Formats: sequence, C-alpha cells, structure tokens
Amino acid sequence: MLTLFDTLSKSKKDINISSRPVRLYSCGPTVYDHAHIGNLRSFIFADTIARTLEYNGQEVDWVMNITDVDDKTIKKTIEEFGENATPNELKQLTTRHAKTFLADLEALNIDTKRIRFINVSDVIPQIQEFILGLLDKGYAYTADDGSVYFNIEKYQADFKDYGELVGAGFIEGKKVGARVAVDEYEKDNLSDFALWKARHTDDGQIFWTHDKLADGRPGWHIECSVINNIAFDGQPTDIHTGGIDLIFPHHTNEIAQSQPFYKPFSAHWTHSGHLLVDNKKMAKSAGSYLTLSNLQKKTALAGPTLRYLCLQNDMRNQQNFTDEAFEAARNGLQRLYGTYESASSDDKAEVLEKFSSSLNNDLNTAEAVAVMHASGLSKASMDTMDKVFGLGLGQTAAELPSEVAELAKSRQDARDSKDFAKSDELRTQIETLGYEVKDTNDGQKVTKK
Repeated sequence: MLTLFDTLSKSKKDINISSRPVRLYSCGPTVYDHAHIGNLRSFIFADTIARTLEYNGQEVDWVMNITDVDDKTIKKTIEEFGENATPNELKQLTTRHAKTFLADLEALNIDTKRIRFINVSDVIPQIQEFILGLLDKGYAYTADDGSVYFNIEKYQADFKDYGELVGAGFIEGKKVGARVAVDEYEKDNLSDFALWKARHTDDGQIFWTHDKLADGRPGWHIECSVINNIAFDGQPTDIHTGGIDLIFPHHTNEIAQSQPFYKPFSAHWTHSGHLLVDNKKMAKSAGSYLTLSNLQKKTALAGPTLRYLCLQNDMRNQQNFTDEAFEAARNGLQRLYGTYESASSDDKAEVLEKFSSSLNNDLNTAEAVAVMHASGLSKASMDTMDKVFGLGLGQTAAELPSEVAELAKSRQDARDSKDFAKSDELRTQIETLGYEVKDTNDGQKVTKK
C-alpha cells in the first residue's frame, strides 16, 4: 500500500482503494510555450505515483487538463496573430504547443495513451453552467462589467477552511472583498477571483457567448474544478497532483469553488518541489529556462536521463539542476543499462521487498534506485522495477559516446560497401576507446568492455 504525504493534512496517508480505479488528477500544462524541465519534473512525479499504484495492483484513472484558454495563451495568440485573433487562432497556437508537450512526455517514457487529456476549450459550456451554479448558491456575484467573481467572504463564513492547503489560519487577519482579475497573484493580494471574465479589448476577438453570462471567457482556476467534476462524474478526486507553486492561488481556489457542490473536492493533495537551475528559479531573462530540447542537444537519451536525475531525489522537495548533476545522472543511467545487460538469473527476495517498501514509504525513489543498482537482480526483476522507474531498460540501448557512435556508423557503412579492410581498421579504433564490437545477424553490436 502506497503511503503519501498529504499537503492539506500535513501528514502521511495511505492510498488504499481496491473496489474501483484510483481517481488521479494532474494539473496539466498551459500550452503557450515549451514546458521547462521544472514543469516536466511534476509530470515525472505524477507518472511515478501512477506506476507505483499499478505496481501495487491498483487500477488508475489518470486525468490531465490542457489549459488552452487563459491569460497567457490569449496574450501569446494576440502577439502572433494580431489584435483581431479569434478562438480559431487560439486553437492553432495551443494545438501546436500541446503536440510539443506530448512529445516531451513520450521522450520521458510517459505513456500519453494512458492519460485522459481534457482541453479547456472543449468544455466551455460545462464551465459556464458550473459558474451559474455558484451564482445560484450565492458563492459568486456579477460585477458591473459583467464579469463573475467568487465570493471568498461567503465561502469562509460557511466552510471556514479557505487557504488551509497553504496552512492553518491562512486567512486570519487578511482583508477580503477586493477583486483580482488576473489569473496568478501572490498571497498578500488575497482577493475575490474571476470565474468568468467579461469580454475585453485586450483579448481581441477571443470570447464565448452565453444567454445568461456576458460575452467573455473563463478564469484559470474554475477550469480545473470543472474538468475534475466532468472526469470523475461529480465524485471526489482521490489524488490531486501539481507543482508546489500551484498550492496558492490555483489549488486553494479549486477547493473553494468545488466544495459548495461536494466535499472533499480531493481526498489527497501531493505536490512536487521546485527544480532550480544553478540555484536560480527558471527565467528566460536570466538564461536559466531549460527545456527538454535543450537537454537533447547534450544526449539523445535526455528524457530518461532527466527522469533518472529526478528519481534520485525526493521529488516533493526542491532540487537543483546543474550540468554536472545531469552528466552524473547520464553516467549513472549508463551504469544501470550495463547492469541490466549483464544481469544474473538469480534473485534475492529480500531485495525486491526492500524495493517495494522504499517506494511505498512516501515514494522514496532515491532509496529504490539505490536498491536496483546494488541488487544483482535478474533481468526479469529489473524489468518489473522498471515498470515503476520508466527508464527503458531492455528497450533503450546504452548510449554510446559521440566519438564511438560516429566510428560505429562509419564501420557499418564500410561493411555495407564490403570495404572490410576499412571495417577492420575502424573496429580497432573502437576497441582502443574501450568498446567491443560484435557482428550479428541483426547488425553490429557495440558495448562497453
């Protein structure tokens, strides 16, 4: 049974659901640009949770939203298509970036076919009806410009738990009642937030109509509440994941919007920590904004290497990315590939038990990775472990250094052209670099000596 730290209760809780699939929800990407590696770390975290649950024999229904309507996506669309951009142009831009995101997930060995993705733009009518429900219940109100805002004061009077995801007594001493229209804001700017934003010139021609709401578009926070509600048929989410930066205001507001309809909104909250670059938060202006495509220039196995780097740490805590750490992870992954290739046929039962107990103890992947390295397990057992790790053992050959790879390609070309003298010369050069060449019916195999 997996035990995970719960952000809301500030304690470890068991995930013990056997009668039905576990309802797992991950806050997905805002598709206006490439996801940076910190974003991707949160999805590696969620994927590892899903894989661990399945390793334990539990079914998982994993749902992720695609935010293709919000302040950032609309601003980027206006910049690219002009001030008269419509929802059609918005869809063009976000579809392009969503494809890049899915490719990144696949490169990380996250199987996108097992995730139910729901685009915000596909559920606008349901969002509108959800907002009308909050208006009917008195937890929302309409401003003079036609925008609809959530009433924090009314919610707090009835539920007395606004902001407890951040910490107990979060709202004490804070003045409420002011309004904030932007999607993202700081704790000190606690205000009623927008559920529906009335049409504005800054949005070009990007808006939706409704007979009871003003022309406009949804605020960011309401989108995930509605998608959870749709995905799980109005039943509480079992595990809700996301980066630590989403605790406030996004996840805090999800809870508040949803609990007038059902409580708890989510039974378990778990968050991954920040991934810094050279001890700095990622920012394009500082040159510290790294994407997977940046790492793919260093190695063809950038996805598994980043995944391995994350697995070596407690993903709920902050982690620092450096070139040195990435290179060390690359070398560690190569050693693991080598261990797999030379794995024995004998298993040690106590090692498998240690692996399971490490994972199920609040997802201690660092300890579980160490178990795999030190175990001397069979390939079959390492395959079983890799169903959790997703490192591609048995599927991805160990990466060759660029110099060796180029020599191997040249040697294969020489063999194909029957220049065996050149082939033998290149074999010698490869072996001098510490690699062995074997010619098989499936072509040449180059491995570390």
